[in-house]
Amino acid sequence: MNITKYEKQVEALSPQTLFTGQQLIWLTECPSTNTEAQLLAGQNRATDGCCVITDKQTAGRGQRGNQWEAAPGENLTLSVVWRPTFLPPADQFLLSQAVALAVHDWLSALLGPAPALRVKWPNDIFYGSQKLGGILIENTLSGAKIQHSIVGIGLNINQQQFGVPTATSLGQLTGRAYPLAPLAGRLLESLERRYLQLRAGRVGELRAAYLQVLYRFEEEHAYEAAGRPLRGRIVGVDATGRLALAVGRQIQHFDLKEIRYL
Repeated sequence: MNITKYEKQVEALSPQTLFTGQQLIWLTECPSTNTEAQLLAGQNRATDGCCVITDKQTAGRGQRGNQWEAAPGENLTLSVVWRPTFLPPADQFLLSQAVALAVHDWLSALLGPAPALRVKWPNDIFYGSQKLGGILIENTLSGAKIQHSIVGIGLNINQQQFGVPTATSLGQLTGRAYPLAPLAGRLLESLERRYLQLRAGRVGELRAAYLQVLYRFEEEHAYEAAGRPLRGRIVGVDATGRLALAVGRQIQHFDLKEIRYL
């Protein structure tokens, strides 16, 4: 195992994986694990499955260009470098689904049966109406192939105070405190399981599993699109990752920046 910094913590991860997390880089602080992972990948210093993890992220990025905030030393903030050259760029949302399912699998093992645990499209992790974590995947293309993918994951674990009421943590839900390194190791195992499912071409299973845990699936709710309110029912996600919403008798499709949950 190729490891640097924080030897004891890194050894505590001990992921039972083929390649994911077998190169581990644990930083005391960095602006963004995605940025660090991107630099390593661009310099050909990251093996397939390289994981960058940090205690303190000072400029983490989320979806829609938002900043991801996490209390230092209390949560999991990491990025994984994969090289999914088998996946056509047109199907890259399948990787997003696989990662979201892996995080859901991992949290389900910790929380037990939890119907309130859901994936909010495209890949936020919610418990009820509160956010537990977020995922940001950045793909670098080379011709007709994905050269590498940086899978950034931020999960609220032990943090108890948040600046917004719509956030929660694993610790708040269970009343427990968790050592981060062993949790990270199990998360890497869960990620690899779903990634291998994708690599094996079992995309039908992934798509079906994603819909089973999709937040607001087949429920009518209020949304906003193009500055106008509407009511609709999420009925699926198309091959390119657009949200399919039944509005009256019509099915409308939306990209990430085109619709807002109300």
